[in-house]
Amino acid sequence: METPGGAELCFPLLLNTSCRKPQSDGMLINLLLSFISLLTAALNLLVIISISHFRQLHSPTNLLILSLAVSDFLVGLLLMPVEMLLTENCWFLGDHMCSCIIYINFIITSSSVGNMVLISVDRYLAICDPLRYDTRVTLDRTKICVCLCWIYFVFYNCLILMDNLKQLNLHNSCYGECAGFLNHITGSVDFVFTFIGPITVIIVLYIKIFVVAVSQAQAMRFHIAALTVQRKVGVTAKKSEMKAARTLGVVVVVFLICFCPYYSPSFTGEVIEDSSLSSNFQVWLLFFNSCLNPVIYAFFYPWFRKSIKLIVTLKILQPGSCDANIL
Repeated sequence: METPGGAELCFPLLLNTSCRKPQSDGMLINLLLSFISLLTAALNLLVIISISHFRQLHSPTNLLILSLAVSDFLVGLLLMPVEMLLTENCWFLGDHMCSCIIYINFIITSSSVGNMVLISVDRYLAICDPLRYDTRVTLDRTKICVCLCWIYFVFYNCLILMDNLKQLNLHNSCYGECAGFLNHITGSVDFVFTFIGPITVIIVLYIKIFVVAVSQAQAMRFHIAALTVQRKVGVTAKKSEMKAARTLGVVVVVFLICFCPYYSPSFTGEVIEDSSLSSNFQVWLLFFNSCLNPVIYAFFYPWFRKSIKLIVTLKILQPGSCDANIL
């Protein structure tokens, strides 16, 4: 059924309270977004399989990359398709499912921020305190930190979205809409704890990493002629750590570029509203960050390119493939 103005309604029997069906953005854009969603899920699945399968990649840093890849994989598998679905159709799955989707959305996006903080701390300890890094940052401790990160954001977002979860359709302007809403208080708290605070920590740590890296490069340049064989091994190890820091630094910069526009309305004091019915550039830019991360790994990490070849050619199914030389 259509209204006198020609707009088709989500629920034709509810003329006064039904939402209007969203306007289609065109088949070409939908195909592009579908491709991005599929590519995001596929690339991050390759990262997950690579780090999980090959034992040489079982390191604290790679475990953090694995955690980030899991959240990015969920973005491509769940959040992108749902966002596409709601920009083309009305919401017919009920208020409970709507609240569940919004809750999952907040958990996945905020956990990406938490993973970035953990990665920055890991690189800071590796570069600025290399002598104690192996004893302070172990695989078991990293696993605990990753688990605590995810658990924290599960409970944190439950508190932030409590109003939405209790009164499921309170903030919907009409039937057929699925929208999450944060008032000024909860929006400000969320802005500080999931953006300002973590971003400040990330920037400060990488500034310190950059300062230490410059000083180490100068020291190596002045004393390179007097190095012994043992020290050369140490320098090679430091170079490896620095390369990892540069790669993950690129990941952090891309992360900031993609996330800042999403939180930009908060700088002007606007109420934060997450409406899945109004797909916009900021939301898709934030999601697109999940597709860029594995592309960066493929460009900078030789081990990722090697593992992709073994996965695509199904050589990982061979006995003992988990012990293959990847590094």
